[in-house]
Amino acid sequence: MKAVFTPTLIRWAVAGAVLLALPAAAQTTSPSQPPAGSLVTTQSGGWTLQRAVDYGLQNNLTVRQNQLSADLDEADLRQSRAALLPSANLSGSQSWNFGTSLDPLTNDFITQTIRSNNFSASSQVTLFSGFQLRNTIKQNQLSYEASRNDITKARNDLSLNIASAFLQLVLADELVKSNSLRVNSDEQQIERTRKLLKAGAVAESNLLDSQAQLASDQLNVITAQNQRDLARLQLMQLMNLDPATTDFQIEVPVLGDPDDESEVRMDVNDTYQTAQSLLPEVKSADLRVRSAQYGQEIARGGYYPRLTFGAGIFTGYSTARSSFIPTGEFTRTYIPVLDSVTNQPAGTLALLNVQPKYDVKPTAFNSQIKDNLGKQLQINLTIPILNGLQARTNVQRSQIAVKQAELRAEQTRLTLRQSIQQAYADAVASQRKFVAAKRQVEALTTSYRNAEIRFNNGLLNGTEFNISKNNLSAAESSMIQAKYEFIFRQKVLEFYQGKPVSL
Repeated sequence: MKAVFTPTLIRWAVAGAVLLALPAAAQTTSPSQPPAGSLVTTQSGGWTLQRAVDYGLQNNLTVRQNQLSADLDEADLRQSRAALLPSANLSGSQSWNFGTSLDPLTNDFITQTIRSNNFSASSQVTLFSGFQLRNTIKQNQLSYEASRNDITKARNDLSLNIASAFLQLVLADELVKSNSLRVNSDEQQIERTRKLLKAGAVAESNLLDSQAQLASDQLNVITAQNQRDLARLQLMQLMNLDPATTDFQIEVPVLGDPDDESEVRMDVNDTYQTAQSLLPEVKSADLRVRSAQYGQEIARGGYYPRLTFGAGIFTGYSTARSSFIPTGEFTRTYIPVLDSVTNQPAGTLALLNVQPKYDVKPTAFNSQIKDNLGKQLQINLTIPILNGLQARTNVQRSQIAVKQAELRAEQTRLTLRQSIQQAYADAVASQRKFVAAKRQVEALTTSYRNAEIRFNNGLLNGTEFNISKNNLSAAESSMIQAKYEFIFRQKVLEFYQGKPVSL
């Protein structure tokens, strides 16, 4: 029987000869890139997730601001405790009075220049104020504890954000590698197509379609690189690391595929109960409710009388105060002696009295300080009767503040429950999405291999071949994204269960 050579058989024969002449690397019919997860390798010398989190916790400004807020609340707590102690004050003054003025010590009007000093020491202690002081201490103690929990919440939020940014960077890096493999596959395909075109096995349109696909995939590489750079910048910003750092590299962990694990199953209510007993934002909200309740007691203390006890000591000095200083001399007074018979002066004198002489001089400073010393004890009772309804208004405001704090605590719990429900639903969905995408990749890989053989032999035009390749690329990208979305949601669920964030 005579052999018949049709144009189709001739193209197949030429294509086979050309393919046999190509290097082994160019004959591969494997997919343009391996499945998700196989690109993840461990690098040395880079930033691990734990190191990035530790650095961020030390340098992030939000965490440091929360620390300063807690320091302020601690200062308020110390001040409220010190308010129970007596107050003590020392004071002193010096003044000059000219012309007719009142002597500050004698209350006499004197027309002369007077220099005076006044010194005093006083102390006062509150004996009763409607328990406001003690309730203020309790309120500030709760506020300080809430602020400490706010610091923990800020640290937890930062850890989760850094973990999310870290995984986003790993995802972006893997997408860059995946798109780079596609470009490499396109270049090999173009080389094969050129040789087939020279042999007359394929049309020129096949080469043009391959070149167009190369340009599209090169654009995808640039886009993926831009996304990687943005992800790196976001991670560095969360860490408060100088963006000018050019040698910033992460250590990529080895992460398993979602289908390697059993299907996500979790009791949302149990996780919620665990989370609300552990998470600092719930504790902080409850502490602020109790703090607002003590604020209400403080406001009610305005209805009660206020009893204080005070004591003081004071003295002073004035240049108008003078003293009589003995000179050491005396004034003697004599009277004539009368004759007892005639009752006439007998010619002799008798000493009547002796008066010492004095100089008038200003009283010495030390003497006046001692002589003018005075002391005081005082008990003061203040009974509020009408103060413009301030006490009643303060009580009403404090009652509203309690209701607001209770609503915020309820909102915190509601947000927590919804976040857990959403994270669980997202984890389940992303795991299922990965499994479905993986099956899709496997099916499209087989379809792509067949399309590639047909394209190389001129049995498939470039448009249909590129559609097959792009479908495979889209499925692989979807599978990679589903993988990292599942990993992050899984870490969020572990965090709600009290486990540390780690990869």
